[in-house]
Amino acid sequence: MLTKLLHNALKQAQLLSGVRNTLSLWSHKTSVRACAARSATFQSLEDGLELNYGGAPMRFNYVWLRDHCRSASSYNSSTNQRNLDTASIDLTIRPDITTVEDGHLILTWPGGHVSKYSLSWLAENSYEGKKQSTIQPRIFWNSDIYKNANIPSAKWDTFMSCDDEVKKFLQNYLLYGIAFVDDVPATVEATEAVTQRVSLIRETTYGRMWCFTSDLSRGDTAYSQLGLDRHTDTSYFHEPCGIQVFHCLKHEGTGGRNLLVDGFYAAETVRQQSPENFELLARSPIRHEYIESSDNHQNHMTGFGPLINVYPWNNEMYLIRYNNYDRSVINTIPHDLVQPWYVAHRELTKELRRPENELWVKLTPGKVIFIDNWRVMHGRESFTGLRQLCGCYLTRDDVLSSARCFGLHA
Repeated sequence: MLTKLLHNALKQAQLLSGVRNTLSLWSHKTSVRACAARSATFQSLEDGLELNYGGAPMRFNYVWLRDHCRSASSYNSSTNQRNLDTASIDLTIRPDITTVEDGHLILTWPGGHVSKYSLSWLAENSYEGKKQSTIQPRIFWNSDIYKNANIPSAKWDTFMSCDDEVKKFLQNYLLYGIAFVDDVPATVEATEAVTQRVSLIRETTYGRMWCFTSDLSRGDTAYSQLGLDRHTDTSYFHEPCGIQVFHCLKHEGTGGRNLLVDGFYAAETVRQQSPENFELLARSPIRHEYIESSDNHQNHMTGFGPLINVYPWNNEMYLIRYNNYDRSVINTIPHDLVQPWYVAHRELTKELRRPENELWVKLTPGKVIFIDNWRVMHGRESFTGLRQLCGCYLTRDDVLSSARCFGLHA
């Protein structure tokens, strides 16, 4: 079941991108004879060439090819940076000689400069290849799917001393958007240490490491004993915080379970059932706002963006902003789209609130949770007594960098 779900989750966005449109792009051109696997033929066009590699047609612009030359004079392979001044390339440039030899496309440009490209590199970096590939593999989940996966938590001692444990932790985080570390000492210092095994801490208006109780010390409902509906944090930032870390240091009372919901699972359901509603949520920019005015804190932050963000070339989701508390006045979409937007928002909300999509977790001293704030929503039930939490935000870029350095797909 999980294998099938992963396959579907990775392919759903790609299906909607219209593979047929890619193939029809060349239907009006002279057909190129079918190639044996891993062989290649090419056809010169006015502004580029069409390369058929292993039966898959790809199109490359000549300026793009010159710009992406990997010769020593054009590219510094030791720093992975471009040496070539892109603005100096003649926009009408065409190669004098084009050949395919030993798995490489070789172009000789006017003036004698030679560019050599691996065919596999071209296939990997072509628009056609990117359109049909996934940036970050994920497993979309509801409560049963996550529980049945039996994903182990990392252990504090091993996590702090063994890179393989960190790698497994990051793999789980990338696939599911949440991951746990158990047996962490119930202190702010230990929580800080465990987060720094993963990424840099992002300092915000709430500080670097924060520790809070229900004392209403900040102008936010989180600093109360009230229940909180599912939401993403810092939706009022132009770049919402990437990772949310929670550690419950103490709770002397009842209630206070934490709610987790995979926003991508719910949004993908909307996309399959009502593509027009998904599209509207993905292209309608709205504003979130945080206003705080007290003796100790003065803040007024606004951030704009659609509820759902997708990569335009393959329609893969990468960010969801859903916070009904902080959503501001809707005045950034035309009047005739307001009613349809509310209809689409209602459908997404209905999916997010389905009981079967809710994963409830009781955080106890020693259990630290990492939440992908660009994907997984969190909330809590109301509680009584003293409940003390600490945590922080982590920079998303550095988490993904750590994962890639371990060889993970991120």
